Amino acid sequence: MTGLLDGKRLLITGVITEQSLGFAVAKLAQEQGAEVVLTGFGRLSLVNRIAARLPKPVPVLELDVTNDEHLDSLAERVREHVPTVDGVLHSIAYAPPSALGGGFLTAPWEDVATALQVSAFSLKSLAVACLPLMENGGGIVGMDFDAAQAWPVYDWMGASKATLESVTRYLARDLGPKGIRVNLVAAGPQRTMAAKSIPGFDQFETAWQERAPLGWSLTDSTPVAKAALLLMSDWFPATTGEVVHVDGGFHAIGVPVAES
Repeated sequence: MTGLLDGKRLLITGVITEQSLGFAVAKLAQEQGAEVVLTGFGRLSLVNRIAARLPKPVPVLELDVTNDEHLDSLAERVREHVPTVDGVLHSIAYAPPSALGGGFLTAPWEDVATALQVSAFSLKSLAVACLPLMENGGGIVGMDFDAAQAWPVYDWMGASKATLESVTRYLARDLGPKGIRVNLVAAGPQRTMAAKSIPGFDQFETAWQERAPLGWSLTDSTPVAKAALLLMSDWFPATTGEVVHVDGGFHAIGVPVAES
């Protein structure tokens, strides 16, 4: 039985723990036949330990998406392991504490700028760095949290996600002629390390469990991983600039669903 991604090579960012969305994507990608290269930032020893829990060994490269030297050398370093890539997962976001948890009106520009650069501008930075590896086209997928409305405590991260959605559309415009699709997966809340760092994030958990018509698991990231991999596969050849909601239907419902 063949896998969805047989023969594909994927570059996956954002793996820190087994709860990371990037880990779920990498694991399922391997199970579906893909060859995977991971990137990590900072705690590479931790990333290597987590990577060792994947079904197959993977190389781990250091990548700070705000570091021009890391970005400029990325394609060359990836080529030490695979000649090209067919898909890229952008699972990177960060906002300083002042920009979260109710600090929207008081966060200084320096902290807001950090949130915007790491969480949104970095999608462009990563895409450009990977262009030499994607001469045959492919799919770039980013992790989103629906930015169509304002959320409690999310503050400048919410604004960063809105910027991410706009960046995706412009990348879709400019990379489409190169055969590269750029899409986002707007996931429901997951108990990742990033989520745990946001004060009051449990408000999202409660709301999702009350309102998502399909229900929602806070710990099972398989549905999110499946969507990301489908968008990087050959099964979405004409979809770009899109935000695919994988949230149990929460985004479509105005009030909690009454049980029948």
